Amino acid sequence: MPLNMNRNVFITCAVTGSGSTQDRSPHVPRSPKEIADSAIAAAKAGAAIVHCHVRDPETGTPSRDLALYREVTDRIRESDTDVVLNLTAGMGGDIVFGDTENPFPVNEAGTDMVGATERMAHIAECLPEICTLDCGTMNFAEADYVMTNTPGMLRAMGQMMTDLGVKPEIEAFDTGHLWFAKELVKEGVLASPALVQLCMGVPWGAPNDLNTFMAMVNNVPTDWDWSAFSLGRDQMAYVAASVLAGGNVRVGLEDNLWLGKGQLAENWQLVERAGTIIENMGAKLMGPDEVRAQLGLVKRAPVAK
Repeated sequence: MPLNMNRNVFITCAVTGSGSTQDRSPHVPRSPKEIADSAIAAAKAGAAIVHCHVRDPETGTPSRDLALYREVTDRIRESDTDVVLNLTAGMGGDIVFGDTENPFPVNEAGTDMVGATERMAHIAECLPEICTLDCGTMNFAEADYVMTNTPGMLRAMGQMMTDLGVKPEIEAFDTGHLWFAKELVKEGVLASPALVQLCMGVPWGAPNDLNTFMAMVNNVPTDWDWSAFSLGRDQMAYVAASVLAGGNVRVGLEDNLWLGKGQLAENWQLVERAGTIIENMGAKLMGPDEVRAQLGLVKRAPVAK
């Protein structure tokens, strides 16, 4: 296929995530202040978009606490640094089954299943420009954990995003997720052109080899905007691969803790390194206002308390 390098690239920084990384690096932010400060530092380093989860400030475990999301949003919005805000809407679809002989009852400690309205409550209040829509159900690395997003749930959440005027970032972990995303656009649940994040190398979704990556890229409609990432040591390699294939990039501590062998990273350092790679390839980094114009985003204040 012909080379179709992207010459105007935006960086998304995935600031903290919901994985069990909180005790593996002191740089993984936990409190709303730490998350907001890390997001702002990433924006100053060149990230046009920051993708944020929240965590329990004491334990570092993932949370859906509306007050935590609101504090992160307020801190970022009230700072002197402009950045496009992307909040996760992926929480609330987790099932951890019992063992292989006794799948029920489910493991209550790990299971977090709530309805579409509750999963979207922080989006409706914080009104970020973007929020994520994990466009399918998938086995993750853990033996009995399933990320659950049924077609009915995705239609309901996607319609809520559209009605709120918040642009969904479709997180696609395999080609079937892209297939269903195109169906949501066909049905009018999501608007076109859509925005896609290709999630590579997440067990047990799409492996991060280049053949699979290009199969994912070739399943994205040509008028859609897309970005991609891979985990761990392949994060920076996928910065180059994504730009070469015509897309944008995502880096950050949600996906990778390391700057180099034995050197734990901070978010701004990962963004800075990605920016260097992009600019050395001859491409230009986009700022938040340019991204808003390209993606049709509107920056709004959160709902008044």
